[in-house]
Amino acid sequence: MNPARIHDEFPAPSYRGAQERALSDVRDAFEAGNDVVLVRAPTGSGKSLLARAIMGCARTVEEADPAQATGAYYTTPQVSQLDDVAADDLLDDLKVIRGKNNYTCILPDETHTPVDRAPCARERGYDCAVKHRCPYFSARAVASARSHAAMTLAYFMNTAGSDVFGMRDVCVIDEAHGLAEWAEMYATVELGPQTVPVWDDLRVPDIDGPEAAARFADTLVSVAEARKDELLGADELDAAEAAERDRLQELISEVSWFTEDYRDPQSATTWVVTQAGERITAKPMNPERYLRHTVWDRASKFALLSATILNKGAFCRSVGLDPANVALVDVEHTFPLENRPLYDVTCGKMTYEERDRTLPRVARAVARVMAAHPDEKGIVHCHSYAIQERLRDELDGLGVADRVRAHGADTRDADLDAWKESAEPEAFLAVKMEEALDLKGELARWQVVCKAPFLNTDDARVARRLEDDQWAWYYRAALRTLVQAAGRVVRAPDDYGATYLADDSILDVFERARTDMPPWFREQVDAMTRPDLPELDADAATANVTAGPPERPDSTGNEGGRDGAADASTPRSHDTDDGDTGRERRSPMADVWDVD
Repeated sequence: MNPARIHDEFPAPSYRGAQERALSDVRDAFEAGNDVVLVRAPTGSGKSLLARAIMGCARTVEEADPAQATGAYYTTPQVSQLDDVAADDLLDDLKVIRGKNNYTCILPDETHTPVDRAPCARERGYDCAVKHRCPYFSARAVASARSHAAMTLAYFMNTAGSDVFGMRDVCVIDEAHGLAEWAEMYATVELGPQTVPVWDDLRVPDIDGPEAAARFADTLVSVAEARKDELLGADELDAAEAAERDRLQELISEVSWFTEDYRDPQSATTWVVTQAGERITAKPMNPERYLRHTVWDRASKFALLSATILNKGAFCRSVGLDPANVALVDVEHTFPLENRPLYDVTCGKMTYEERDRTLPRVARAVARVMAAHPDEKGIVHCHSYAIQERLRDELDGLGVADRVRAHGADTRDADLDAWKESAEPEAFLAVKMEEALDLKGELARWQVVCKAPFLNTDDARVARRLEDDQWAWYYRAALRTLVQAAGRVVRAPDDYGATYLADDSILDVFERARTDMPPWFREQVDAMTRPDLPELDADAATANVTAGPPERPDSTGNEGGRDGAADASTPRSHDTDDGDTGRERRSPMADVWDVD
């Protein structure tokens, strides 16, 4: 890596805000000998451009000895972030590669078939005459040959150990604040009738801990191997059989990873196993070994970018890094404080026990905020589908339904796009959209956070950590989401948007996690005031709406634990379609190139 050329590699014609200073600080951090640099950059600071400049410092083929790694990776957990990179003309030398199911077969009669279900995936020994023109394999070949390859974190992890995407000199991970949680999610093993094709062939015992789960896993692997070999021996499979074969292969990799890691006395991972009815779940805590194989062994130097890497020491511990080899670069926030105000409209606590009493007050507060912004669009962060549904009913009862739009559990993207394209000043009731959402300019001038975004206490990992008295971690996780949410409606120095906080527990988060706040967010909290909202007036709140109420979506889902929102869309929904074979392959032991 040659950090000295970081400014020459900046892709834009000029710097914006604190970009020039940030790149100098990153350069100095790498030149000081750090292997990993955390770049804490607020929303709107142009992290993708910073990422490209850092990638440009990677060793080139001309500079390298034969055994030295060259080139750079860009990866992000968010599909939407990757889409933004792919659409940015300033980043056109980043070759984007996605999972097979994102590409369509070009064979006659297969033009509606995704590549992961094409004849090459269904027929044994199939020799594709047009493989050299296959959209997926062509894109993969180009990305592997280019010095700058871009992919989702799911795809990146899934390619660990492959010959196609091997060791590179530099890796940049954007939106890296949730890296530990993503790794835990991908390494989680879920066993039940819906995830195990051979479930009916198994005798499922009572599982009382990791040891019993490991013994059951051994039996499961034997049965799954036998069925997989039977399918592999067939000359031709239909689509359902091909899907079963792929799932069995994935399952064997996942379960084998669990048993190997659990039985490894050197592994630092603690496995938490639960059984609910027929469903068995093994979840890892602090999966250092998993991250070592899937991430840290993939490059020589790393830059991790996010607005919300709140505590360097805690973050390093959670992802298996030595803080002594990690530097933190803070990027100054250059957006005027008055353009990004926080407002206290707290109405009581939104805990499970107190929600029935508080939610009607929250609805009134939302309606009054709507009246304060009669001709401006806004978003309401509901935290769960149960809250979304009840809040919509309350707003309907207050007479402001004509200005309210929501999304369904299965139509998130389509409903979001329809709201963004609408010219009406509607309020959009959203679930789990506090991150990776760009509502610049008139797309939204205000937002309401209905509930403190605590993690779901029914999750075994969360419960275990709280049993271990890790309350600082719990509040820090909620703060991280709040900081992310605050950046949704202010995207540039000349942009502006107001954030209204409706749950008393949010103020508790600010108090308990204050020492972990980025300086620029602490400024916002310290400047927070209680606004003088207009009285509730349904006619005033809906005066500028010309259309009738949008069709009500079917937002199904069950309320999560006491604080969390298990019914909300999880991060996995962003990336299940981005594994190399189009499956939810989470195990680092998976051979992602097995299906050609």
